[in-house]
Amino acid sequence: QVQFVESGGGLVQPGGSLRLSCAASGSIFIIYTMGWYRQAPGKQRELVATITARAWSTNSADSVKGRFPISSDNVEKTLYLQMNSLNPEDTAVYYCNEAPSPRDSWGQGTQVTVSS
Repeated sequence: QVQFVESGGGLVQPGGSLRLSCAASGSIFIIYTMGWYRQAPGKQRELVATITARAWSTNSADSVKGRFPISSDNVEKTLYLQMNSLNPEDTAVYYCNEAPSPRDSWGQGTQVTVSS
């Protein structure tokens, strides 16, 4: 069973940046499309960015397009989300998983809070 471990979240002021990391067991990054998801309080989990196997192409939701580039390191088995120009609407718990159909098991996520 693949396990995901997210890290890198924290408290940041509006306009700031964070870099999230996701470590996964196995060779999932070179086989499957992966994505970063987020869930804000009282809202459904949403998919914000995806990257195909071997990082051939990426895509992102309109809400983060141009601000949250996604990348992966297949050797290190790590997925990244560089978060720039953060605003309070980006406050959420961020998760990584296969995309667009996530696996049943999720990591603990990493909390991102954007506030002055």
